[in-house]
Amino acid sequence: MIGLYRPGDSPLHRLPAGVKLVLLLVSIVAATVFVRTPPQVAGAAGAVAGLFAVAGIPWRVALAQLRPLVWMLLLIGVFQVLLTSPARAAVVCGVLVISVALAALFTLTTRVSDMLDAVTRWLRPLRGMGVDPERVGLLLALAIRCVPLLAGIVHDVAEARRARGLQWSMTALVTPVLVRALRTADAMGDALAARGVDDA
Repeated sequence: MIGLYRPGDSPLHRLPAGVKLVLLLVSIVAATVFVRTPPQVAGAAGAVAGLFAVAGIPWRVALAQLRPLVWMLLLIGVFQVLLTSPARAAVVCGVLVISVALAALFTLTTRVSDMLDAVTRWLRPLRGMGVDPERVGLLLALAIRCVPLLAGIVHDVAEARRARGLQWSMTALVTPVLVRALRTADAMGDALAARGVDDA
């Protein structure tokens, strides 16, 4: 879901990244606190669908952002039905879907560079307290870059494991992923050091 910006000229695209980030946080908190019944979940979901339509995001793209949640929703839904009630399960799962959809809408309509600039700008008043806004911005940029990088490593290792007929072996997946992830981290650290990042 990170780095999937889709260019556009909608009102959501034109909003400053900082404003969108605040609205995202407020919306998720409001959904968590105030959405208590299945009809309210349906109303909030309709509002989020309307925002996707305003942003001009195709439905297939919107649904693709939610597909990784399917198994998690099934587990949470069963757990909630067993411990509480079907209505409560619908609310919990619905709020989770709404929150992820809002986060996806934010990433689809906001450039990563704008997002990082907004966070760095917000942290500048804390420079007197020892916070380095540029370093925090670099940390966020590296984190954003590493998510798809790690996903690619897992995908490559999973494909190699399947080709060797070891698709059910967790050791054949976890060990190579850890080794490649650590090697990538070392290479990234060497590249940063070579460029003088964090020099005194």
